[in-house]
Amino acid sequence: MTEPAQGKSADNPWPVRSVAMMVKDWIDRLGTVWVEGQIAQLNVRPNSSTAYITLRDPAADMSLQITCPRDLVFNAPVKLTEGTQVIMHGRPNFFVGRGSFSLRVNQIRAVGIGELLARIERLRQLLDAEGLFDPRLKRPIPFLPTTVGLITGRASAAEKDVVSVAEARWPAVRFAIRNTIVQGPSAVPQIVDALRELDAHAGVDVIVIARGGGSVEDLLPFSDETLCREIAKCTTPVVTAIGHEPDNPLCDLVADVRAATPTDAAKRVVPDAAAEQARVADLRERSARALRSWVHREQRTLDQLRSRPVLAQPLAALTARVEEVHRARATARRDITRLVEAEARSVGHLSARLATLGPAATLARGYAVVQIASDSMSVLRSTEDAPAGTRLRIRVADGALTTVSEGSDEAH
Repeated sequence: MTEPAQGKSADNPWPVRSVAMMVKDWIDRLGTVWVEGQIAQLNVRPNSSTAYITLRDPAADMSLQITCPRDLVFNAPVKLTEGTQVIMHGRPNFFVGRGSFSLRVNQIRAVGIGELLARIERLRQLLDAEGLFDPRLKRPIPFLPTTVGLITGRASAAEKDVVSVAEARWPAVRFAIRNTIVQGPSAVPQIVDALRELDAHAGVDVIVIARGGGSVEDLLPFSDETLCREIAKCTTPVVTAIGHEPDNPLCDLVADVRAATPTDAAKRVVPDAAAEQARVADLRERSARALRSWVHREQRTLDQLRSRPVLAQPLAALTARVEEVHRARATARRDITRLVEAEARSVGHLSARLATLGPAATLARGYAVVQIASDSMSVLRSTEDAPAGTRLRIRVADGALTTVSEGSDEAH
């Protein structure tokens, strides 16, 4: 049976020194490298020729241990302090005695303001292309927030300005203050943690991120990509008040409201109680004045309507035409009476004519009507129609007689 290779089983392990040497050999083959970051910690011991630096990545929670000659720190192109953005050239190094890794640096270069501004501009274009600056994403600030979240430096002028101005405008305002570092390599993680905490707070209605003025390097954390994206993810409206009026870090573009100064931020997040009371009083006065004007206008309209003759004396129009109505009625009665009388005379004339021309009048003058006494009771018009023995009915003025025909006189 073949024995396992060394280090591949618990029965044949590598000793520590061997593993450490193999790691060192592998790291030594990496060669030199240029690296950029922020100085998070700088330690130059008085009795040591070596300086120890912690170099942090501004966009991630990662860091490297840097070692370099002490003179390299003192002779750097800029004064090296915590928060300084630098570019270093060095070789990765693994210390087998302690099993630690570091980067042995032989060159240090400062990142110029122009380069910083160019990188901020590139980041601005990237975030803009992703839509983080879209005005449609801006959330409105509540008129009167229950609690204002405030992220600022401890005992800073920005904190004093925001709190004092807000309380002067609205004495009942409440704050949830989170003090953080506002510059340097540790600023972004602390601000992001405070922002997440306040955004999750149910009582916080608006969050203010405030900082006083400073140099471009001092305000770099507020153009950090991580902070900008965290502001964009917040569900609570965010107001930024970074620096002075000319300062414009990238977080101002992502925030829902950009205030020129911390004082301006306080004015934007809470209303002015005195101004609101004055506005309410003015609105009450204007509404009362408008109501009085409306009542007076309607009263004048009613007075005008009541002053019109048709409403002042509603029966005057009828009274003025009473005589005309009486005349019309008398004329109508006269015309109707005259018409009735004329028609009555016409009826009388026609009745007289009818009586004169009628059969009764003729019979009264001595005439008679002779009818054949049969079912048809036809009038006798010829002697031939009444031969002897024909029963006849003779009608005279005062009645009728029945007789029997004896025939024509010529027959006798």
